[in-house]
Amino acid sequence: MEIKIARVPEKENERILIECHEVTSQVNAIVKFVEMLQGTISGELDDRQYEIGVNNIFYIESVDNRTFIYTQEKVYVARQRLYELEDTLSDKSFLRISKSVVVNLLKIKSIKPALNGRFSAVLANGEEVIISRKYVPNLKEKIRGGKNR
Repeated sequence: MEIKIARVPEKENERILIECHEVTSQVNAIVKFVEMLQGTISGELDDRQYEIGVNNIFYIESVDNRTFIYTQEKVYVARQRLYELEDTLSDKSFLRISKSVVVNLLKIKSIKPALNGRFSAVLANGEEVIISRKYVPNLKEKIRGGKNR
């Protein structure tokens, strides 16, 4: 398979073209991966509204009835509740890992067992999030499902 990348002028839309003899499970997996990276979520920072690319989000957390969106360097406040964002991102690479946290699986660097059946995930930015034991089976299923595609 040959891969080509070409730059387009800023005023043109970016696009991905897949040329293949047959639409195989591999081609479908590539399409699904690209679709997972698309989209934005609205967040507020310093009284300004921003559109945050879902591929830039590390995790989303609910604290004291407020929802926060964490990126590499910034923390935004979301107007939606955690369950609403979880629903919006359900077809992306996001998974609930506790009552108060939804994580971007593509940002997880490593996972290790912690106490009481919980797990600890280290994200690409060095932050650590705890995966509650109730959500460990969902994580294992999602990881296994991703490798079998």
